[in-house]
Amino acid sequence: MVFRGRFADIDLKGDLFGGVTTAIISLPLALAFGVASGAGAEAGLWGAILVGLFAALFGGSSTLISEPTGPMTVIMTAILTSMMARYPETGFAVSFTVVMMAGAFQILLGTLKLGKYITLMPYSVISGFMSGIGVILIVLQLSPLLGQATPAGGVMGTLTALPEIINQMKISELFLGMLTLGILFFLPTQYRKQVPVQLIALVAVTLISLLLFDRDEIRRIGVIAAGLPSFVIPTLNGEMFTNMVIDALVLGTLGSIDTLLTAVIGDSLTRKEHDSDKELRGQGIANMIAGLFGALPGAGATMGTVTNIQIGARSPLSGVVRALILALVVLVAGELTEPIPMAVLA
Repeated sequence: MVFRGRFADIDLKGDLFGGVTTAIISLPLALAFGVASGAGAEAGLWGAILVGLFAALFGGSSTLISEPTGPMTVIMTAILTSMMARYPETGFAVSFTVVMMAGAFQILLGTLKLGKYITLMPYSVISGFMSGIGVILIVLQLSPLLGQATPAGGVMGTLTALPEIINQMKISELFLGMLTLGILFFLPTQYRKQVPVQLIALVAVTLISLLLFDRDEIRRIGVIAAGLPSFVIPTLNGEMFTNMVIDALVLGTLGSIDTLLTAVIGDSLTRKEHDSDKELRGQGIANMIAGLFGALPGAGATMGTVTNIQIGARSPLSGVVRALILALVVLVAGELTEPIPMAVLA
């Protein structure tokens, strides 16, 4: 009974194709966000799987695709960097406890029926904030693009170390990164219609890297361990509790804004109205589960959602199919990610 109404509009062909297509789009993005966050490629993939699955099952929008996004990854990167620097032994668990707290906050927002007020935030505020997030994400990827490990200290650490990073940059990795960007920006439209451009860039440049360079000459992702993710025991740090609460509020609020704005875009394409409060509760459940398994938090993703609808998806079945396909990739074909260069993801 709980899911019957949400799955009433199933279009089997559209939902299946939507799930397959969005899984293909999600794969390179999930890998990139996982590596960028510092939690690892596995965390990005499991974030795409768990957030996508449970948001589809419990959310309030039929065609919304949820996964780790750029804004959520930037905030999570800052949380991980801060906690790991202060508490090397427990920082990882504390960081993902913050994710669970953020999910609980989203559930509270939905329970209090505050969803309709979140999208009333002025566009200028949202635009400025998201633009700032984009700049941060670009700065944090300069080091891996130039073939260097990301220095400690976040944005300021990267900017401070930038002269040294440039001085020691690896031309081979910069070449691969720029080649990837070239494909993303300049690939002719007729090819984009057949296969997602992100996947084309990922596969093509990875193959080129194997042809031109030795495996050890380029920094690569490595094999993603097969099997289910490890359980993260919730860990509260009394000394950092106030910071944990603030981080959770920021993460939960950002995820809620990101999700509901995407849901509105989806509504404009499907001519249906989503349930904001139910969507927040669904996102909260999804992020709490992601945190329990050390996976990146997520939100509604605009590109995946729009593609899902354009392909013909009409129900949450597409989100479920997408999550199952990604899970199959992790559980069965994790070794296929081993040769992917870090510069390509950057």
